[in-house]
Amino acid sequence: MQRTLIWDLPTRLFHWTLASSFAIAWLTSDGDRWRSIHVFFGYLMLGLVVFRLVWGFAGSHFSRFSSFWFGPKEAIDYLKLVATGHAPRHVGHNPTGSMAIYILLVMAAVVSVTGIITLGGDEQQGIAAGWFSFAQIQVLKNIHNLGAIVMLLVVAGHITGVVVESVMHKENLARSMVTGFKEAQAGTPVAQSHKLVAGIMLLAMLGFAGWWFTYAIDRTIDNQKWHIKLESGIGEEPHVKFVGKQLADNKLWRDECGACHAVFYPALLPARSWTKMMAEQDQHFGSDLGFDKATTDEILKFMVDNSADKHLVEAAFKIEQSVPKEATPLRITETPYWVDKHHEIAAADWANPLVKTKNNCAACHADADDGTFEDAAMHIPKAPKPVASAPAAATSKP
Repeated sequence: MQRTLIWDLPTRLFHWTLASSFAIAWLTSDGDRWRSIHVFFGYLMLGLVVFRLVWGFAGSHFSRFSSFWFGPKEAIDYLKLVATGHAPRHVGHNPTGSMAIYILLVMAAVVSVTGIITLGGDEQQGIAAGWFSFAQIQVLKNIHNLGAIVMLLVVAGHITGVVVESVMHKENLARSMVTGFKEAQAGTPVAQSHKLVAGIMLLAMLGFAGWWFTYAIDRTIDNQKWHIKLESGIGEEPHVKFVGKQLADNKLWRDECGACHAVFYPALLPARSWTKMMAEQDQHFGSDLGFDKATTDEILKFMVDNSADKHLVEAAFKIEQSVPKEATPLRITETPYWVDKHHEIAAADWANPLVKTKNNCAACHADADDGTFEDAAMHIPKAPKPVASAPAAATSKP
């Protein structure tokens, strides 16, 4: 037995980068504020899978698929031998481990692709934006979530297998995937280091990361009106930088409605709600709008054309789906979706002087004025710290 290079550098770099990417993507999957990071690692996982498919034919001996081309029966038979404690040692991947690798590659591709398509359909962002509607994307979204769970279970099984094999054969398999070396018989195929390939691979990943976090974050938000406002000291900058598409606007609607309160984009209520509101404008929450016919017609047309029924943005789709067909809400805060999304917000956050009321959407939604209401542009502001009063000056007796 002699110390032999089994795993080339590109294979090791792939292994640990894929493992890290999946872990980070999983940890950032529920937080909208981390969406840019979650999506980045989703794209990176897909790129890694493509690389591994190529390297499975072009890599060193034990990195090639031909060296661990085992079927399901062989994998199950090997697992039975592991259970008895008499499984033979494999210098490369054993039959059960190889099956886990194939499943992980398939699941990584499925999770990445469905994630990219879900982002395009559910958020209308990324390279798949506009491919599917909000309604059509729900099946793929479920596949994405289920695929991630399956992949996590396979990863857990793979780690368990590595630990069991390491104990059984008294060798540190995890360390060998770091160093690349294992003890092997003389005549065992020796891997080439392939440092150049690994270097190009690393530079490609770093270059993609640099492009992503410069272009998709800084340049994007710098051009947003809300970001300019934040730079002037109003509010707080959200932690995630995805922004929504530009929606239609109407100056008359903005001027008339914005004269008394913040404008609420029509996508937040169904068309029937806006129709009823304009028909009863003399009873508009205790006041009379007093619009003439021309003004009423233009504003109503804009609101109906961009109502929740049109599914222009994710919030519009979910609001419209949540409102019963027989209901005609006149307050956005009464829609079931709004109630569900806001029920966990603490009373202290509502009492925050930067928020004050439930209709102050702009306090937490940086894109409220534009009407997109992207999850990633939402951030509950922290209440300002009370200013300490200066101590009273001492006075001397006359």
